[in-house]
Amino acid sequence: MASGPQQIVLATHNLHKVAEFQSIVASVRPDLQVLAYDGPEPIEDGVSFAENALIKARAAAAHTGLPALADDSGICVDVLGGAPGIFSAYWAGHAKDASANLALLLDQLSDIADPHRTAQFHSTIALVIPGPEGAVDERVVEGVWPGRLAHVAAGGGGFGYDPVFIPDGQRFDAETTVAEWTAEAKNEASHRARAFVALAVHLEDL
Repeated sequence: MASGPQQIVLATHNLHKVAEFQSIVASVRPDLQVLAYDGPEPIEDGVSFAENALIKARAAAAHTGLPALADDSGICVDVLGGAPGIFSAYWAGHAKDASANLALLLDQLSDIADPHRTAQFHSTIALVIPGPEGAVDERVVEGVWPGRLAHVAAGGGGFGYDPVFIPDGQRFDAETTVAEWTAEAKNEASHRARAFVALAVHLEDL
């Protein structure tokens, strides 16, 4: 493993994501300390998850001088052509109201039957490593978690669209939304966990 800092900053002000990443990182690199980002938020004007993740990671790396991780993620509903997608956090407006986002999505799908409620959680993680004399090393990985949307929200755990997302692979007579899972179970199976499997090899360069 290359020598270097054993700290990395996560480019988000979302404390839910910080806790989730700390748990995921610890499972692979327990020696790597994940720090919350306290700098200014850049304008996320990219048109893809990858572009927005890189915008955030670059800003955090430049502000702190540390290697930076950034996640851009969202839910992509097939019958909506992949929406909300990169607009998941703003689906009901720029207030980033998670409850309003969820209610709007359920309302839009109210007449859609189960066979057509398929959806996927997407996560794109960018890693930006500052180098000498302004050099920057950038890596991007992705993870996809397939499933479908419930007709009504269920469960008190998780955040965002978790209360309506039913992951594939569950026993038919025992299916639950992610919000009904434990945090540990979610962190083992989620889109971020899947992206992190691909990211783990890149963390060896820190």
